[in-house]
Amino acid sequence: MKQLTGLHHITAVTSHASENVRFYTQALGMRMVKKTVNQDDLSAYHLFYGDEIGNPGTELTFFDWKEAPRRRGTGTLSESGLRVSDASALEWWRERFDSMDIQHGEIVKRNGRASLPFQDFEDQRLALVAEDGEAQVPGGNPWDQSPVPVEVAIRGLDHVTLTLRQLEPTERVFTEVLGFERVSTYTPADNEGHEIIVYTTGAGGPGTEMHVEVRPDLPPGTVGRGGVHHVAFRTPDDETHRWWQKHLTDAGIGVTDVIDRFYFRSLYFRVPGGVLFEIATDGPGFATDEDPQDLGKRLSLPPFLESRRAEIEAGLRPLSSPELSGTTK
Repeated sequence: MKQLTGLHHITAVTSHASENVRFYTQALGMRMVKKTVNQDDLSAYHLFYGDEIGNPGTELTFFDWKEAPRRRGTGTLSESGLRVSDASALEWWRERFDSMDIQHGEIVKRNGRASLPFQDFEDQRLALVAEDGEAQVPGGNPWDQSPVPVEVAIRGLDHVTLTLRQLEPTERVFTEVLGFERVSTYTPADNEGHEIIVYTTGAGGPGTEMHVEVRPDLPPGTVGRGGVHHVAFRTPDDETHRWWQKHLTDAGIGVTDVIDRFYFRSLYFRVPGGVLFEIATDGPGFATDEDPQDLGKRLSLPPFLESRRAEIEAGLRPLSSPELSGTTK
């Protein structure tokens, strides 16, 4: 069976696009590599943050949905993990978070690696995790024009955490259909009564992990601002991507046709428990329609939407944030 090679991107929800841009580019130092629209809701921005050119495995993305209440609970993606080089980088980030009044926890060991949990301005749950030389899947290349020094910068995605009501039906899909391997468990320092189960794909380690928390005591959750909409996993090319579409169909899982997102191709399906998964191709990438030095400076539209640019721009709320250098849309 073919293997997914790791995390491709994580897509979350914001209700304040301008503040979202400020937080992720200025506070976290990620580069906005693509400013486009949600192709299924043209009234909403789709903002992509990543490394210097938005390499697959580095992208944290956001839909801008103004009215999107969220309830924490089961059937949700409850934390996004981001990679940094080592534990000393976490100390740097803890001091930065204190100086910027960003809510955070303590540096703790989770799954054998140092981790610093924190939240953004909409209570989005995130964690910085030290690679400490354990990465089999290379991280990205931090942007050298970031306000954060390259040596401590975010290098990409580390893991995603799912909160589920029950494990068995979902685990069967993870291991028997998607090819994930169950590798370890750990107990979170802030909730010692609950065990987290770790699964990996591809080469394993940072950038390939899915953490699962089983919480039958919680109500069903809903996706909204400060929450995660879906997680995407990587596949290298179109041929392998089509294989996954057939494989999922043959396994009896309801999966979409291949959807051309212009910057990559996508498949979508839900696992038992309700969480939305995507499988995305590594290419062609975000420099397809912009020079690398100009990524994220203007509203990018795929060719099939370009004829509607005036209509789309008229329906978007202007972005106002210092890193946009006076641009709006």
